[in-house]
Amino acid sequence: MRKGVLEYLVLLMLRNGRAYPSEIISRFEEANLIVVEGTVYTLLNRLKKEGKLDYEWQESREGPPRKYFILTPIGEEALTDLEQSWDEIACVVQSIKNMSNPK
Repeated sequence: MRKGVLEYLVLLMLRNGRAYPSEIISRFEEANLIVVEGTVYTLLNRLKKEGKLDYEWQESREGPPRKYFILTPIGEEALTDLEQSWDEIACVVQSIKNMSNPK
């Protein structure tokens, strides 16, 4: 389940623009979600192979060039599907929580 959520979150982050892996990890940390660096790199590479992401290199003032990941049209479609699935799951969870908390 966590893997699916991580994919959804990465695609969601990239919907508003490109980001490099360290930025993505920082955003997870800001949201109090600890994700191992290797997990993010593996996920980004898988999403690239699946055609959901692409990347571009950009020179950096602070060191070597950075690889910025961007959402592709296939990634947009996948994100739409994941959003729909997330909304359905959230609705089911809320319904069960309401049943478990009688008033």
